[in-house]
Amino acid sequence: MAAEKKLAGYICTGCGIGERLDAKQLQAVATREGKLPSVKQHAMLCGAEGVKLIQDDIDAGNATHIMIAACSRRSKVEAFSFPTVAMSRANLREGVIWSRPAGDEHQETTQEMADDYIRMAAAEIKFMTVPESSGEQELNKTLLVVGGGMTGLTAAVEAAKAGYPVHLVCDEPVLGGVWKDLYKRVPFRAAAFDVPNGNDVDLPQPEDPGLDDLIERVMANGRITVHLNAKITKTSGAPGRFSADLSMESGRTLTENFGAIVQATDYKPYDANQLPEFAYGTTPDVLTNFEFERLAKQANGAVIKRPSDGREVKAVAFIQCAGQRSSKAGHLPYCSGFCCTESIKQAMYFKAQNPGCDATILFDDLRTPGAAGEDFYRSGQQAMVTFTKGQASAVVADGGNLRVKFKDLILNEDTEMVCDLVVLATGQVPNTGPDPYAQLAVDEAPTEEEKAAARAALAVAPPSILNLDYRQGTDLPHLKHGFVDSHFICFPYETRRTGIYAAGPVRRPMDLKQAMDDAVGATMKAIQSLENAARGSAAHPRVGDLSYPRFRKEGCTQCKRCTVECPFGAINEDEQRYPQFNESRCRRCGTCMGACPVRVISFDNYSVDTVGQQLKAVDVPDEFSEKPRILCLACENDAYPALDMAAQSGEHITPFVRVIPVRCLGSVSLSWVTDALNSGYDGIVLMGCRRDDDYQCHFVRGSAMAAERLSKVGDTLTQLNLETERVAVHEVAITDLKRAPAILNEMAETITRIGMSPFKF
Repeated sequence: MAAEKKLAGYICTGCGIGERLDAKQLQAVATREGKLPSVKQHAMLCGAEGVKLIQDDIDAGNATHIMIAACSRRSKVEAFSFPTVAMSRANLREGVIWSRPAGDEHQETTQEMADDYIRMAAAEIKFMTVPESSGEQELNKTLLVVGGGMTGLTAAVEAAKAGYPVHLVCDEPVLGGVWKDLYKRVPFRAAAFDVPNGNDVDLPQPEDPGLDDLIERVMANGRITVHLNAKITKTSGAPGRFSADLSMESGRTLTENFGAIVQATDYKPYDANQLPEFAYGTTPDVLTNFEFERLAKQANGAVIKRPSDGREVKAVAFIQCAGQRSSKAGHLPYCSGFCCTESIKQAMYFKAQNPGCDATILFDDLRTPGAAGEDFYRSGQQAMVTFTKGQASAVVADGGNLRVKFKDLILNEDTEMVCDLVVLATGQVPNTGPDPYAQLAVDEAPTEEEKAAARAALAVAPPSILNLDYRQGTDLPHLKHGFVDSHFICFPYETRRTGIYAAGPVRRPMDLKQAMDDAVGATMKAIQSLENAARGSAAHPRVGDLSYPRFRKEGCTQCKRCTVECPFGAINEDEQRYPQFNESRCRRCGTCMGACPVRVISFDNYSVDTVGQQLKAVDVPDEFSEKPRILCLACENDAYPALDMAAQSGEHITPFVRVIPVRCLGSVSLSWVTDALNSGYDGIVLMGCRRDDDYQCHFVRGSAMAAERLSKVGDTLTQLNLETERVAVHEVAITDLKRAPAILNEMAETITRIGMSPFKF
């Protein structure tokens, strides 16, 4: 038997709320229409006395479901933290008084806004329950780090320093990965000024990579277990309870349990055999930057000699962007971000080790990101490295020399230079497994021809690294260039598989320093994930949320939409083809809830009813009042914060809009749209995140899924003889402080132009 719900409301009159609004009227609305038995006011509800007022009622057993009418739910989160009760918040500060101009002429509509938000919050709380942890997992502090390069080694050391045991899996016989051939590295610091005279600048110089020291620290650390020549043959489970089968060189399989996983498999050097125009492969004196690093390491500070005949190099050319930033077939369309500084470093080897050597860097755009940056470029200049703005077109082997043909971009003329050695600045190719969406395409292709094409694409895909036992594929989803999907704006390190984090060049091109910093960030995220999993709490961005999807099996039609549309692989299917939710993998976005056509999926604190009852609680005036009602469903991660900050900046919105925050636009149920239209709303605005290749959706595909579902709403409106302009979907960024309120104001103008809804009661 469900415990009795004890409802209570608390209205803050601080921050100007009491001066702009009739608090007694708000209290009356909460009591009479919201049906809250107890409603109290306080002049500063977020202060110690106000918080105590609420906590005392909770402790006395007088409140299990509370409504707080004060500031935005994004404000005072720590003050209004009452984890033992269900809570809704009416946004009277940012949502009403700060977003509306003062003055008697605006008082009536401003008060009506506030009254509605009280009704909405009171309605919401009645359909919420207190989330509880599933209790299915214990704390597992062990991390699995995949990759034995500098990124993986750094991740292992940082985790061990934090007190977390690590299993480091490397598929090679030695540690170091692609970085092990480094002779020296680009410095990790900017220029330092000589303090005694205050004028001289100590420009950064190439430094020892520090790899041997890092390997020694890993091998000596009692918390780190290293597995060389090992592969992962199966990974199953979820955050807090991952299980991985490690296949050893001996043929033995070791099964270990982990709390979280960091994939740090770095990159593979670009295959320069795809650059025949530069004579690669036809002469040993044309090298890639990776191959040259081995050559410099072999010289170990002595004179660098040509591979072909052992002659001392007197002139060398470095060709930047070799096979990069190009749309040609087989080339990399992106910049690898580390090549320019690597070439400067390598040119400095020659200037230091080969007296009188001419070192020329041919570049179109020279980019020097990182700590050393511009200062390191100046180091190259001081070392007398020649920087020529030119675009190389060919390398020709001519007897004992190499002729580099290029276009001088300053003089705008074709020319050439003669040298002994050419170094191609080739890029980074992510070391990832097959894209799981390519795997799904085989099963879900509608025709046999499309299935065959999908199989052909999969046949040339790289071997699996994690071998995930997920319905959605064996590895981490990719971005368009093959890098692991870990969005640089919204969630660095976080992949589409909860509890599995990407670090280093596997998620984007980067230099050594960036990769090591990346390892630290990913490791801290992984630790946070396993700790949250032990509490049954969600991962970013809803950290602390204990809710997870529940569904009524008897109402399920086995349509598989929730399974397919979940961005995070959190839903499998049982033997009877019913959805099988994995709460630890779930990010609590609600995309499954929005996908469900029969509305059987819900969360304890977020459901079709919690939102549906809010929009129904709004007082919708009749068609003669000239007061339209506009419903805005706003993403809580971008659009809702944008509206809050717009109000803080003094931007005003129409008094006729009622804003309901949603976890993600992907969670929007089409029933909310139809219910709003049937309830007499004149317009509906849905604000989600950007959804293209540069998406900003915190839940990856939620905004795109919503746009796809809502694409046919226009047909429904036409069938109902309603104008299609009444429902609008917009992409809104958190920085759209002026645009977000303008969208709502434009909808109000549209309603004025096309007229009130004929569906008003």
